Amino acid sequence: MNKTIKDILKERILILDGAMGTMIQRYKLQEKDFRGTQFVNSENDLKGNNDLLSITRPEIIKEIHAEYLKAGADIIETNTFSGTIIAQADYKLESAVYDINFQSAKIAKQAAKEFSTPDKPRFVAGAIGPTNRTASISPKVEDPSFRHVTFDDLRIAYKQQVEALLDGNVDLLLVETVFDTLNCKAALFAISEVFEEKEIEVPIMVSGTITDESGRTLSGQTAEAFLNSVSHIPLLSIGFNCALGTNAMRPYIKDLSDKSEFFISAYPNAGLPNEMGEYDETAEIMGKQLEDFMNSGLVNIVGGCCGTTPDHIAEFARIAAKCKAREIPNLKTQMKLSGLEAVTVTEESNFLNIGERTNVMGSIKFRRLIKEDDFEQALSVALQQVESGAQVIDINMDDGLIEGVESMVHFLNLTASDPDISRVPVMIDSSKWEIIEEGLKCLQGKGIVNSISLKEGEEVFIKHAKTILKYGAAVVVMAFDEKGQAVDYKDKIRICERAYNILIKEVGFPAEDIIFDPNILTVATGIEEHNNYAVDFFRASKWIKENLPHAKVSGGVS
Repeated sequence: MNKTIKDILKERILILDGAMGTMIQRYKLQEKDFRGTQFVNSENDLKGNNDLLSITRPEIIKEIHAEYLKAGADIIETNTFSGTIIAQADYKLESAVYDINFQSAKIAKQAAKEFSTPDKPRFVAGAIGPTNRTASISPKVEDPSFRHVTFDDLRIAYKQQVEALLDGNVDLLLVETVFDTLNCKAALFAISEVFEEKEIEVPIMVSGTITDESGRTLSGQTAEAFLNSVSHIPLLSIGFNCALGTNAMRPYIKDLSDKSEFFISAYPNAGLPNEMGEYDETAEIMGKQLEDFMNSGLVNIVGGCCGTTPDHIAEFARIAAKCKAREIPNLKTQMKLSGLEAVTVTEESNFLNIGERTNVMGSIKFRRLIKEDDFEQALSVALQQVESGAQVIDINMDDGLIEGVESMVHFLNLTASDPDISRVPVMIDSSKWEIIEEGLKCLQGKGIVNSISLKEGEEVFIKHAKTILKYGAAVVVMAFDEKGQAVDYKDKIRICERAYNILIKEVGFPAEDIIFDPNILTVATGIEEHNNYAVDFFRASKWIKENLPHAKVSGGVS
């Protein structure tokens, strides 16, 4: 069959499998099943480490895959939800991670191959769970800046998992049950790295989880903010799974469906757990609820999470066969940012109010607080900016007497722990690349980098732009090139046009996420000279808006 999964998704709703853990519980396995012969000498209890069964009891995992395939699943997930060195550290089995993922992929692939037909190909999604750590939330109430895991810890762990899954020949990668978007961004960064190194690509699915009826993830993001944070990657699908039952999930699936040009997935739990921790919703009950999703044109992929079984999947497949797939909306090209909440620059607004007081170069008070290590009062400056109407806060630590990287990371971690401040996006502002990159590793939302330029040449410019794109941020581009700062109108438009073409054609940067600063020089010695600089700035700004589609302009009179 020559059709790709993307082609098939345009034609019909695809069925994802159900719960792996629920099915494993039916086997009533004991410690010896998890140990097998391979881990008989382990000093730790291994019962409950379901991923390990792909090595010690592979026939059980294959049987479960087969049951879901018989029920009509088009996509089955590998048994690798906890297949990272971070999650396996609880069992001291970091050394087994590659084999867990590789063997899980092989088992699933073999099962899918046995059930595939030309009319109904079956696909294997490499399951990438969230780990048992969060990069955006401190586990210490007394120290909100503390993190149990860093972006780089996660990136390294996910990279190892992705490499093994791809070696096992999965068809897709599924980053699922995302409760912290920064964890997800680390996974997507790792995937991008592996794709580049292996010179291979497979479609990527992302599925978050809304933890309660507040409509937010555990790390505090709304559904739209979550979407904006991960849309820098050309995903196959985005959706939600776990935590909620079907009816409670509906408004958040609708939000994604209305605002995303990706395919939409939904695989809820079989209701909420009862007092015994079990799930009560039958296949018929869930099927009726999901039928509403399908008839309303909200979804392209449906399946089940905790508590669902092959009976559920068979019912979903029966219903889906009668329903049309969701049509992808044609959305306007807009800059879409996020903190805990979404910020969209529309044609009507066409303006972002950026708070500059959390900038050591622009605020004497803020600089003094940072130098005095008074981060608590420095946070109050950020809060005042947001309360006064800032839609983005600019954070800059470029001062010779301040440890820029350390201060940036510490302050960003503190702001992330304050729900009133972190609801808006962040602009990471620095002339030092190392500060910019370390700052990006702290943002679960989609922020802005200020700034890059052609000052160091095209090679460095392209490298930095590609990296910013991988972290999922918009970018301010200064009107500088190898010859220096743009002096007049002609220089400004020449440099900006050159940078725009490089970003679009060679980097693949979204045009709507490019912000040009055709700066006004600050060396004017008189009113007339200053006015000339201002006229050039506004002429260049107008030219950019008219000639560089979707690009934005920032700057002001100095």
